Amino acid sequence: MLIEIKTPEMSESVQSGSLLVWRKQAGERVLRDETLAELETDKVILEVAAPADGVLAEIRVPVGGEVKAGEVLAVIDTEASAALHPDLAPAPLAAAQLAPKKAAVLPPAARRAEAAHGASGCPPCPPCAESLERNERRVQMSRLRQRIAERLKEAQNTAAMLTTFNEVNMQPVMDLRARYQERFQKEHAVKLGFMSFFTKAVCQALKTYPLVNASTDGRDIIYHDYYDIGVAVSSERGLVVPILRNADRLSFAEIEKQIADFGRRANSLELTLEEMAGGTFTLSNGGVFGSLLSTPILNPPQSAVLGLHKIQNRPIAEDGKSDGPVVIRPMMYVALSYDHRIIDGREAVSFLSAVKDALEDPARLLLEL
Repeated sequence: MLIEIKTPEMSESVQSGSLLVWRKQAGERVLRDETLAELETDKVILEVAAPADGVLAEIRVPVGGEVKAGEVLAVIDTEASAALHPDLAPAPLAAAQLAPKKAAVLPPAARRAEAAHGASGCPPCPPCAESLERNERRVQMSRLRQRIAERLKEAQNTAAMLTTFNEVNMQPVMDLRARYQERFQKEHAVKLGFMSFFTKAVCQALKTYPLVNASTDGRDIIYHDYYDIGVAVSSERGLVVPILRNADRLSFAEIEKQIADFGRRANSLELTLEEMAGGTFTLSNGGVFGSLLSTPILNPPQSAVLGLHKIQNRPIAEDGKSDGPVVIRPMMYVALSYDHRIIDGREAVSFLSAVKDALEDPARLLLEL
């Protein structure tokens, strides 16, 4: 009996994918639920499993081929033996593949160095080796990288993007973390990081300035009365943005656990399409890589994104008084990029100030003040 293996169902936001790798080759024995292939979409890696025991009789889509939902990828023969079918035997190598490769044409300096070493019989020294080895590699962008490029360019071409900056004295948050870190970690089995504070501060400010939580759809503004916060996570495949659903209702521990889980599963390619769909606002923490200041790019159709940066000790005037003492404090630059088509500068600056005020007095986050 022949069984067709089809592309798994994809979400509405994903129209196609590409065949990343075949784990089995035509003619090989396969077992039910065994992974046969992996498909790469612009968001996640999807595994294609065998629906039954049998022999992989035919592969219809090669590695790198584009596929859509429901498309036939391969065929399994449930009654065949594992021996290769005659028509599945590997094709003989073409004459061009058997022919010796032509020597690369070297630049004059490299030819002189090669000739000199050939005459002397000595191995190439490092300076000469650099002249002889000038390699290049051409690697196709992954679908995720292509999609990232498309969305970032879309944001630049569509939105009237502007960025406003402020700085936050992180001493109160750091003192609170130091005071309760051990007990928090023992109670919740997760570290108390900075992202939970920023998430809570952002949600609180978004309630006061709802336009910052809105999105655009043509000439319409869509207001969201919920707070789904995207958290930019770096993975080996590129940047992904999983969503903290109803973040305003989550506890500090729940936020930290979800973010830690996102980080682990981003690198193991286990995040699902549903976990990265939607979102009303995004947090991007370039500070973990040492960034001191940057202008984050919007994540369409969202209207704002908050960039977090490296905490660095800097001298500041205590209490903001010109005649007050100058002290060293752990300061962080924060940057809010926003769509100026619907968010005015006054609203953007006020929103960022509200985030700053909440972080510099974190008790307000607990009391929702």
